[in-house]
Amino acid sequence: MTGLRPPVSDRGSVTVEFAVGLPVVALVLVSLVAGVVLVDRAGRLGSVAGTAARALGRDDERTAAAALAAVPGATSRVRHEDGLVCVDVQGPPAGPFAVLPLRATGCAAGGGG
Repeated sequence: MTGLRPPVSDRGSVTVEFAVGLPVVALVLVSLVAGVVLVDRAGRLGSVAGTAARALGRDDERTAAAALAAVPGATSRVRHEDGLVCVDVQGPPAGPFAVLPLRATGCAAGGGG
């Protein structure tokens, strides 16, 4: 039995694998949460743009201003074209995806009473 090697100990290998895998799992979880926050913010901007456009279509500027104030840090621009009132809303997302600008547009018939 001259060619046999002594058994190699596996002690500590699970700890090393856990230490390597934990940051990967944490990164995936943070990315998932940040993605959910990003989608929520985009949906909120779309809702605000639509609400503000409908309010401005009824000449209700107070409701439009209140809707636009619901999203902190958002900027808006109102356009009137072809009988429509369109509101473009842009807001910065938070978290790791803060470099992606979020935009939403809502249009409604103008001149309503």
